Amino acid sequence: MTPNTRYPDVALRQARHLLLERGELPGGLLKEHVERSWRRSLAAGLAPAGRLGETPHLSAGELARAVARQRELIANARPVMEYLHGQTRNSGSMVILSDENGVLLQSLGDADFLTRAERVALMPGASWHERHRGTNAIGTALSEGSPVVVHGAEHYLERNAFLTCAAAPIVAPDGRLLGILDISGEQRSRHPHTFGLVRAAAQMIENRLFEARHGESVRLRFHPLAEGIGTVAEGVAAISEDGWIVGANQAGLALLGLATADLNATPLQRIFDLRIDELIDWGRRCASQPLLVNQQRGGRLFVRIELGRRPLAARGANRTTAPRDALAALDNGDARMQAIVERARKVLDKPIALLLQGESGVGKELFASAAHRCGPRRDRPFVAVNCAALPENLFEAEIFGYAPGAYTGARRDGSPGRIREAHGGTLFLDEIGDMPMALQGRLLRVLQERQVTPLGGGKAVAVDFTLICATHRNLKNEMDAGRFRADLYYRINGLTLTLPALRERSDFNALVTKLIDTEAPGRGITLDASLAAAFADYAWPGNLRQLSNALRTACALLEEDDAHIGWQHLPDDLAEELAPRQAEHNSALEEAIGNLRTLSDAAIQRAVESVRGNISEAARRLGISRNTLYRRMKQRMGKDVTRME
Repeated sequence: MTPNTRYPDVALRQARHLLLERGELPGGLLKEHVERSWRRSLAAGLAPAGRLGETPHLSAGELARAVARQRELIANARPVMEYLHGQTRNSGSMVILSDENGVLLQSLGDADFLTRAERVALMPGASWHERHRGTNAIGTALSEGSPVVVHGAEHYLERNAFLTCAAAPIVAPDGRLLGILDISGEQRSRHPHTFGLVRAAAQMIENRLFEARHGESVRLRFHPLAEGIGTVAEGVAAISEDGWIVGANQAGLALLGLATADLNATPLQRIFDLRIDELIDWGRRCASQPLLVNQQRGGRLFVRIELGRRPLAARGANRTTAPRDALAALDNGDARMQAIVERARKVLDKPIALLLQGESGVGKELFASAAHRCGPRRDRPFVAVNCAALPENLFEAEIFGYAPGAYTGARRDGSPGRIREAHGGTLFLDEIGDMPMALQGRLLRVLQERQVTPLGGGKAVAVDFTLICATHRNLKNEMDAGRFRADLYYRINGLTLTLPALRERSDFNALVTKLIDTEAPGRGITLDASLAAAFADYAWPGNLRQLSNALRTACALLEEDDAHIGWQHLPDDLAEELAPRQAEHNSALEEAIGNLRTLSDAAIQRAVESVRGNISEAARRLGISRNTLYRRMKQRMGKDVTRME
């Protein structure tokens, strides 16, 4: 019985009726995983034809926090999901990512099918665990721990019988279940290759997670066939400097005959008839050539050795590091950003326009500037124009320039305009989705003819520049609504790069450290532990801009002897938003939110009393240094603190 085996819906309905009436199922009718799932669904008290009881559905804020907690998974899964969506587009289907509890985190799909899916809550924020939705591919893959197909009336709830779904678990390099990847569609448009596609895609995500986790390590890629190396079926293992297997993907564990518990407990020589130094030597000499290696348990595997981004011989060595280029400086370890940077690099020396998409504050202008500084026009001007910030009556003159006396109040000698200022360099049009319709046609002519005519007449001037545009809007929706010209869209859309929201990035901690080091260089400032936890759990609607501004303010409010950023250093508006999380960590901090200068004497008194006079512990809870607390108590409260410890 294969995953794609189909049974008549009538027979399945009769089998479900028999299960409900007698607790029995006809032998051989159902796939084994479906039979087990039906029995679990019955035990959960679900009624196939009845109304659903109260089922969990996250609020927008709860969903944002769930997404933030899974930023590493999402960062590595999103490019694969976009690839899957491209493969299944216009087939009446959607691609779904859930967390380890069956809560849907993100989805991509055809608009018509997404609308129908929402009617059964197949949408981000909903739980599709078996105990809430009965037999379904996401929940059943979670329960079974393996890839499954659930088709049509195999769904335990009759309301879901219009679906056909294939799902596969996503497992972390350390063996933890991270979530489920699913393709769902109309049951009448079922395709036999969907099951294989979703399994391969889940493997791709696992491999991306592995690379992100073990990119610095020596890695072995192996398969019984040389041609299998580099495919989704290859095994991958990470080896420590002293020759122990410290990580492996699921295919790698199977090929080596290991379990997750064997990681960090198995030396390489127990598996292969080779020492680590012999493998490394081969990798240095023949990096692209697979080596046929004998296994200690019998059999042979083709193995390709990769020495990692930081070769063993260089680790720990004292050497000067070459300065990183501007795009490389944006790489803080997030897999999705790494992929975006690499795609951008491939077109920097070509006449291809970049279109940067993403929420407000994700760093689109920063990315555009970095792309300019890495391109062949790096020594020429970078001219940035915010299309949303210019009044419409001045927009044309600002962008295209104007002749002397073109309008009342114009400069006597005219103005070249921002397009001419960018000649030879890069023109960055930020928020191009806000450009007035009347001027979109003028911009299109400039891009087509490569010359600009100033407002008020005059001779057309030839211009040559690289174009980068950015927007937080969905320009396709703007086109459909008649607010953005289709011909302009296709002119500026040479390569579209979608920058991830901060809550979706896996390098959040690295970004925090980097921003603090920028604002307070050399001081080694860190976040208070409870504040760090609240930061990680916050959705950051303003993205990088909000985080950067918050940390800039916090660093400015630090005392000279402060070693940590605490709650009292936050801007008031952010402190208020994080207040519920602060209370969860430490009720003694409630009155400490805000500027240190407004920290109440009562709050200090309570903090000191709650730790029985331990000044060091009170200072830690308040997020200030011990010396600062000494000074505050002596100046404001008249306490002789030297006698309290």
